[in-house]
Parts: sequence; C-alpha cells; structure tokens
Amino acid sequence: MGASMSMLKGANTPVPARQVRVELGWRTDPGVPDVDASALLLASGKVRSDADFVFYNQPAHASGAVRHEGKRTAAGGVTDEVSVDLARVEPAIERIVLAASADGGSFGQVPGLYVRVLDAASGAEIARYESEDATVETAFVLGELYRRQGAWKFRAVGQGYSTGLEGLATDFGITVDEPQQSAPVPAAPPAPVAAPAPAAPVTPAAPSLPPRPAAAPSAPVRLTKVTLTKDTPSVSLSKQGGTSGAMRVNLSWQVRKQFQGWGAKLGRAVAMHGDLDLDLCALYELTDGRKGVVQALGNAFGALQQPPYIHLDGDDRTGGTSGENLTINLDHKDRLRRVVIFVTIYEGARSFADLDATVTLQPQNGAAIDFSLGECTVPSTVCALALITNTGSDLVVQREARFLVPERGVSPQRTVDYAYGWGMNWTPGRK
Repeated sequence: MGASMSMLKGANTPVPARQVRVELGWRTDPGVPDVDASALLLASGKVRSDADFVFYNQPAHASGAVRHEGKRTAAGGVTDEVSVDLARVEPAIERIVLAASADGGSFGQVPGLYVRVLDAASGAEIARYESEDATVETAFVLGELYRRQGAWKFRAVGQGYSTGLEGLATDFGITVDEPQQSAPVPAAPPAPVAAPAPAAPVTPAAPSLPPRPAAAPSAPVRLTKVTLTKDTPSVSLSKQGGTSGAMRVNLSWQVRKQFQGWGAKLGRAVAMHGDLDLDLCALYELTDGRKGVVQALGNAFGALQQPPYIHLDGDDRTGGTSGENLTINLDHKDRLRRVVIFVTIYEGARSFADLDATVTLQPQNGAAIDFSLGECTVPSTVCALALITNTGSDLVVQREARFLVPERGVSPQRTVDYAYGWGMNWTPGRK
C-alpha cells in the first residue's frame, strides 16, 4: 500500500477495525536515541491504577486488550508496536493514549518519527500522523484512540514533554519509582488536549470479562531499562527488582543486506538460503549438581514448575518481533547454580554475520535487561548470549555475546559446553 497522507495535529478519523496494530516508527542513524512505545488506558482522563500503563516493563494489560509487542528493524528504520483489541477494552476506559519516549536523547534527534494505526487483520493503514516539530521533548503523546458514540476514533495529538516518560506517566496518574534519578526540573505545563465528550453507554459486543478484584496497592512502576554493553556487561537481578515470577528471555533478529568483506572472500560463506532457523537453548547446572540442556532438538523443552525450572516456548522460524522465547522461573532461582543461554543457527545461514540480533531478559517484576549481539567477524554458527550465575544471595546476568566457531565434527552444543567447562556427554539429536 502506498504512503497515505499524514493527518494534521488535532484531526481525527474513524477506526472501523475491531483489532488494530499501532506502529511507532523512526529512522535510525548513528547518534539517534532509542525510542519506546507505550500506551495508557484512561478513565476520566487518568489511569485507574498503575496497571493501566502498558510499556516495555509491563507489556500486557490485564484485560488482554492492549499489548506491547516490541521492536523490529527494517532497512534504515525501526518500529515499536502496540496491539489493541478494541472489542476487549473495558467499558470504563474512554481513551487509550499512544505515547513515545526517547532513551538517551530528545525527539529533536529522532528523524522521521510517525505513528500509524493498521487493521490487524488486513494490514491496511487506517490512520497516520508524522511528527515534524519536535525539539527538546523526551516524551510525546503522538495520538489517542477514543470512544465516540459507541465507535472508536483516532486523533493525532502531537503533545511533547521535556520530562521524559516519567513526566508523561506522572501526568496521567502513574506512581513512578525512579530511585536512581533526582527529581526532574518541572517543565512548562503541557497545553491541554481537548478530551472527547463522554461516550454514550455502549453494550460491549464481545463477552465482557468479569470485573477485576480491586488491586492491592502495587509497587510503583519502574521505568528503568538496563542495556548491557562491553563496558558494563553484568547486572544484578535483585537490584532491578527481578527476584520472583517468570523471566522471559527473547531473541529477536533480522537479516542484514548481504554482508560485504570477509564473507565475500570466503566464497559467500554467509550466503542465505531458505528460511532462517535460529534455536535458542540453555545449558543449566542445578545446585544439586544435575546438568542438562533445554533446546528444541530432541524436544528437550524443559519445564517451569519442576527442574530445570527453564522452559523453551516452542520453535519459531520467523524471527521478527516474536523471535525465540525461553522462560526461567525465578521463584526457584535458589535451585539454579548457573545457566548459559546460547543460540545456534539450525539452517538458513552459515554464520551470524548476516544478522542483527537483540536479546531481552524481561523479569515479571523488574526492569527489562537488553543488549545487542554486535557484529560477528568469524564464521560462527553458535553464540553464547548470556551467563546467569547464582552468587549465593542473588542472580547476576552477564552479557556474553561470544561468537564461537565449532571445530570440524563438533556440534554447536558441545562447543558451548567446552567453552564454559560444563562437562556433559553429548549424543546426536534431531528436531
């Protein structure tokens, strides 16, 4: 579909689809800050509780109506996506504010920022708004979905905040816990956005969910996100609040244009063929001395409620947003001595040189931890992503990003075993 006209600030348009994807996009160049999408579900202009804020550290609303789906990179641009099932939005919610926050810079440094609303079923673009006048803002309300006479509409808002995601969230009634930061200098109050008139009561078409029990006062929302680098490669999970519940480990990737350089010299050693299949795996050692591997090969998917307390969520051959997911049960972290999370190329490429890959560890309670794998310069088919070590009082996550080259006749799994001194016996497996 060709590019449609960008809406003017303040304009609105009907949203006929029942399910939509809201895509935030921008161009990436060196020095462009990272941008994150978020959504706030509002009743009478405020959230009812911190649970009505959907963002990278709280990716799904309890009603199932709004989900933060995450980022994907395409040629020269990045998108971050929120999915909204309008049929499941609770009747009390009048507006869903669609916001963006810049991590490590301002929106004046982000070229080509836009938001668009797509029909989730057909992919057709319903609405598009391009932000062109940003300067020092570090957070933006780009648009909002709102009810009008029983139907949904989208309004282009374009309202900036110089106090970041924290200022925006606080403005809508979120309690924010940012112990590492001093209080921001208050900016000039944002210009008021005309709120839509209260909608006439509507009969929900979908069966409504039972009312949620009144939420106990929850801990304030954490906005911190930890990015591990070569200079700061490790982080304590307890310092990030990630001490219980499930921790999801996600690997997402996309294929770069044909890698030039050493690959060409090796006779297109990085040539792509067919579907790319990466497998996320984990070597584990429990405190009772048992060792093993969680992987799709041999259907060794693991288990969450019994040893090894690690589960692989199946095998996805598409990459992109969903990627490969593995879950670790932090309620049993005392039973884990160490875990190496690694990825192998099962088919579709001869090396990681053609891939841009990102690893995200998302504890249920605590800040997200993410890092990129960086550039691969060796003909590697297996990469150690992260090492999780039990220190006795805490779990420490260390970015490894080690591209390993198996010796002839040695499997990728055994190569990781050798590199980390695991000492297991390996037999060939298939999936």
